[in-house]
Amino acid sequence: MVEFEENSNQGFISAIHGTLIEVKGLKEQIRLYDLIKIVNHNILSEVIQINKDTIIAQCFESTSNIKLKENVIDLGQPLSMELAPGLLAHVFDGIQRPLELTFQKYTEGTLKKGLEFQPLSREKRWHFIPKKKLNDKVLGGDVIGTVQETKIIEHKILVPYNASGTLSFIAKEGDYSIIEEIYKLKKNGIEESLSMLQKWPITKGRPFKKRLPPNKPLLTGIRTIDLLFPIAMGGTFAVPGGFGTGKTVIQQNIAKCCNADILIFIGCGEPGNEIANILKQFIENIDPKTKQPLIDRTIVIANTSNMPVSAREASLFSGVSIAEYYRDMGYDVAIIADSTSRWAESLREISSLLEEMPAEEGYPAYLPSKLSSFYERAGVIKTLGRDPSENEMQGSLTIIGSISPPGGDFNEPVTAATKRVVQGIWALDSKLAYLKQYPAIDWLNSYSNYPEYLKEWWNERDIKWNEIEIDWFECRNQINEILSKENDLKLISQITGEINEFENQNFDLFMAKIIRNGLLIQNAFTEIEFYTDIKKLLGIVKIMLLLYKQGKELKKHEIYIEDLLDNELLNKIMNIGKSIPNEDFDKIENIKRELFHKLNSLIH
Repeated sequence: MVEFEENSNQGFISAIHGTLIEVKGLKEQIRLYDLIKIVNHNILSEVIQINKDTIIAQCFESTSNIKLKENVIDLGQPLSMELAPGLLAHVFDGIQRPLELTFQKYTEGTLKKGLEFQPLSREKRWHFIPKKKLNDKVLGGDVIGTVQETKIIEHKILVPYNASGTLSFIAKEGDYSIIEEIYKLKKNGIEESLSMLQKWPITKGRPFKKRLPPNKPLLTGIRTIDLLFPIAMGGTFAVPGGFGTGKTVIQQNIAKCCNADILIFIGCGEPGNEIANILKQFIENIDPKTKQPLIDRTIVIANTSNMPVSAREASLFSGVSIAEYYRDMGYDVAIIADSTSRWAESLREISSLLEEMPAEEGYPAYLPSKLSSFYERAGVIKTLGRDPSENEMQGSLTIIGSISPPGGDFNEPVTAATKRVVQGIWALDSKLAYLKQYPAIDWLNSYSNYPEYLKEWWNERDIKWNEIEIDWFECRNQINEILSKENDLKLISQITGEINEFENQNFDLFMAKIIRNGLLIQNAFTEIEFYTDIKKLLGIVKIMLLLYKQGKELKKHEIYIEDLLDNELLNKIMNIGKSIPNEDFDKIENIKRELFHKLNSLIH
């Protein structure tokens, strides 16, 4: 039997259970979530349980060919992300190994166990511009200088949160690597040397001064979302949907068009071809706002195929730790996690290997709390640090997680638990998807808790039309009311066999059809329609609601607008989204005037 001295940082493997290893000899100094390494194979593992005589650790790679009594060493630190210039426009695996370097070394396309690469280059030099002077007093989180990380993102070098003091040295403007000394802090007679590089454990949220209420939307360009089910910057949303309902298309559209400064895409257990397709889209697509490749403001965390299911758990928290770092620079950051269902599978596998009492469908009883620990790191915050002008900074972190419920069953444990911790869902319906309606968002089962918070923001950007004086909030209420009436009438028709024409029932169905076909259906693959800006969105909605308002008035005079309105004008209204670019808003106003004159002529 291998023996180690008491309090040694070495131990040995005493048992192997799938991707979990049982280790003896480390229990005296080990801490929960510390990393340990299997020496002969260079495989990292994370401590997840400490028992009386042993510890249990989950391996981030396959345990095949690992033998009992092999040496294990304690690395004395938790899994942490390296934070410095060089993160953007790169792809990392779930424990921040750079995949570009990996595939440059293994050109045959296969990954070997025990890969060990520095996450960020120590050789590349970045142009540092100091923003502080000698003898300035700085606190944790303050901006000490800047680096132009990509053409569109300025990387702000932050003082680590555990550091503060007076600047006794700061480097001149010039090119430096991330590990070179660029400033020194002196406090209580002790001087500390610091570089651009810092690390942060993934299981611990970064501190902030104050959480703020959300007050502006994360715009997606998808009409159904921005009007009916908006998400606020700093909010949390889930996208449940079965196979083929369009989750990937929605994710790509949001990634391309949303108004976040920085995007972090987490591919958690997704098939390799989907990750490759997403990467291709990020590289080839041009950001509509900056006219630069989308990848320039994107970081991809990909749970690679050589990592076992149990390693997926780290991917989500690796991504959110990097996101918080950019949030603390004052940026609006969005995370798209695809998919939390496969992440939850890792919890189920680990729980099974630990022989814990299972809850519903084999998932652990702590699934809801684990989900909550991820989503709760979203929010709008006032940072601890200050900008170079000593002003307070504000940033936001938005989290959108997709869910792949088996058979599209929204009552399964992962979807049910997620709905309890997020503030809204875009429920994707397979029936709508089979009818070729994109996005296949079911307006009856989706919801958002953010409209009240966003009302003022939309009111400041409202379009003023004398013919119909309603704001964004009232627009969405009326659209929801019409769609709900249509659903009620369909239920009645299933019972009675037909719909009575009494009380505007035909007119309500007529309007619901116009709304569904002209507003809610949106082609994500055409240049004109893939993104609808807020002005065009409000124009489309208000024209439809003008038709609805005037139609009800005409009904009082026993004039049935659905029978009298010519098809040419109706087609113009229903095709605004498809045929009129965002910048040609005057054409939308022309249609509004034409409609108003037509309706007035019917009365007189």
